[in-house]
Amino acid sequence: MLTEATTATDVLIVGGGIGGLATALALSRSGLTVRVLERAPEFSEVGAGIQLAPNATRLLRSWGLLDQILAVGIRPKRLVLSDAFTGAELTALDLGEAFEQRYGAPYVVLHRTDLLDVLLAACRVAGVILENDKSVTDVSSEPDMAEVTVADGTSYSASLVVAADGLHSTLRRYLSEDEPIVAGFVAFRGAVPLTEVKRHASLDEVQLYVGPGIHLVQYPVRSGNMYNQVAVFRSQRFLDGEPDWGTPAELYGTFAETCTAVRDSVDSLWSDQRWLMYDREPLDTWVSGRLVLLGDAAHPMLQYLAQGACQSFEDAAMLTESLRRLAPAGPADGDQLAAALADYVAHRQPRTARAQRNARHWGDIWHSDGIAVLLRNEIFARREATDFNYTDWLFEHAPGLGRVAADTQEADPAAPAEQVR
Repeated sequence: MLTEATTATDVLIVGGGIGGLATALALSRSGLTVRVLERAPEFSEVGAGIQLAPNATRLLRSWGLLDQILAVGIRPKRLVLSDAFTGAELTALDLGEAFEQRYGAPYVVLHRTDLLDVLLAACRVAGVILENDKSVTDVSSEPDMAEVTVADGTSYSASLVVAADGLHSTLRRYLSEDEPIVAGFVAFRGAVPLTEVKRHASLDEVQLYVGPGIHLVQYPVRSGNMYNQVAVFRSQRFLDGEPDWGTPAELYGTFAETCTAVRDSVDSLWSDQRWLMYDREPLDTWVSGRLVLLGDAAHPMLQYLAQGACQSFEDAAMLTESLRRLAPAGPADGDQLAAALADYVAHRQPRTARAQRNARHWGDIWHSDGIAVLLRNEIFARREATDFNYTDWLFEHAPGLGRVAADTQEADPAAPAEQVR
């Protein structure tokens, strides 16, 4: 027997991860009542690092959070790409003054937990209703309201339901029967105290080592007191059809012939946790009645562009902007809501589809083998560290958002919604 929850809200967000909380904050700041249902017993993130490019940090500034993020994060000076077997630098991207002037915001690396904590605290100040242990099982979209059913027997009403429940979204099924695509790659990652790391690159850099079917990413977090590392490899056991693939033994065997710096780094990784790599094909639409997808539920992508969280921030900002412009009466108005959701998808779907596909291509470039390695390295050797031709489309202002986020003054997190719209 279902138990009706308390007062209905304008927006109910399913999923309290980084994308869900960013969306809750943006919508609440626009004056809407927002409830977040998180299936886990607490709001938490895995203990690893995250990279935030300017397309994300501009939005954090517009939400009044950039100073807090900078206080717990690090602004690296360079992003360096090196050969995993020789250790030789192949190319680099200067993240300094010219970069920040071009894109209007910094590149920041930090601990995922620190980012979630900043968003969570801001949501509490903004008045977002936050509930844990709420595993959503069903959504019914009626002409005037959506009903959400939870495994514990409670139900909720909202004018709009946002599915921000990740790669394995339970609500995506209302739009597609597709399944996540197994890439055949596995990641071992972890952020550990710097004193436990055998060897590390410059603490002013994001270091990336690449090789045939492998890569290693390293950068400091928490003011340089911890070091984040991620080792990724294509599993031969997966290619051979073995049921147990991507094991620690395979990790160490795959990286056994890499340069000393890479081998020492792999020895510092957590070996008891692994993440299999998945994405999905882009969908044409993310809307079904009063239900809309967002973040990895809408457009999960491989990690090679470091854009998963960044694109979910853009989703949050664009959804808020579309509702502000096209549903001024609020999401309860069905016609206005439909127009706003169509606008949101029209601005976001082409860009995220491009990011999904480019992430795959970029992974192929990193993991090149044979003659392709020589061609790749020759191209990399010719580019300057301040050549931004490959990053402009991604880091510049997203369609529909223009320069608004970049030009917004730092907002007071405690300010009333009308002051920070």
